[in-house]
Amino acid sequence: MGAYIKAISYYLPEQVVTNEDLVSEFPEWSVEKVAAKVGVNVRHVAAVGETAGDMAEKAAKKLFEEYSIDSKDIDFLLLCTQSSDYYLPSTACVLQYRLGLRTDIGAFDYNLGCSGCVYGLAIAKGLIVSGIAKNVLLLTSETYNKYLHPSDKGNRSIFGDGAAACLVSTDGFAEIGEFVLGTDGNGANNLIVKTGASRYPGRTGLSIKDDEDHVWYDDYLYMNGGAIFNFTLEAVPTMMKQVLEKNQFLKEDVDYFVFHQANKFMLNTIRKVCVLPKEKFYINLENTGNTVSSTVLIGLKHCMENGTIHQGMTVMVTGFGVGLSWAGTMLSLSLIHISEPTRLALI
Repeated sequence: MGAYIKAISYYLPEQVVTNEDLVSEFPEWSVEKVAAKVGVNVRHVAAVGETAGDMAEKAAKKLFEEYSIDSKDIDFLLLCTQSSDYYLPSTACVLQYRLGLRTDIGAFDYNLGCSGCVYGLAIAKGLIVSGIAKNVLLLTSETYNKYLHPSDKGNRSIFGDGAAACLVSTDGFAEIGEFVLGTDGNGANNLIVKTGASRYPGRTGLSIKDDEDHVWYDDYLYMNGGAIFNFTLEAVPTMMKQVLEKNQFLKEDVDYFVFHQANKFMLNTIRKVCVLPKEKFYINLENTGNTVSSTVLIGLKHCMENGTIHQGMTVMVTGFGVGLSWAGTMLSLSLIHISEPTRLALI
């Protein structure tokens, strides 16, 4: 039995922060500089009181409406987030009730970031292939902006909040291939929110400067940009080769590549290192920013809507980042559902 992506939707918060807004706070920057470096013009930011659970709920309900999905058909719920609504219970349990799902289903959160979507596809495929579930609702939702210090202009220019919903089932428009997964916790401190959990429960108010003269605030998200960049350039090309080998593809056989949308500069560097043609490589952060675990699903949805990916194509998807962690797989596409006004179409 195979596992397939059957539906994808996403939700972005109403509040937006433009490059002009950032430049008004940081006049040493220019609008053009921000756009050129990170590739983002507008990023959406969750409202005060709007949680990852709220956004995941909206993404799931949009999925149900767009694809005429009966919530009672869902028999497993996965939520990827590092911004859970509570220490406990799992936000997935709360969402089971809020979405009107049956009570005889499984539901849990898993804490992962930029690779989280692909990890979730792996979990969902395992549930399908093992016969544990027939319809897995995979949700990704993140509110990183709530972790950012107001003066952290670098990360504020990159990250956007958002959520995505994906139905993985026994049939659908994209068959999910074999996976390559990786983890290196030795780099955990390179992308971290240090305080607030069990090891350092209280806020310290402390900050230091790293080797790149960036401020590391204990109580806010810290990213060692240089270390993350180097990790990516080491991990992603190797992962790409392994995904090709495991799925018995040559690089030339892949029709399109949808990688985690980290930032424009990093993606262009990855593309060049991996020797991938521009026309086969997805880069589109302009109106969303880096939405962490949701970038791949949002990217796939964009490509479906504009016809970039269509029937008969093979697509490689990968995620990489916080953990440190990475993941990749192949998708083989058939029938694609496009949202209104475009009807169900065999492209």
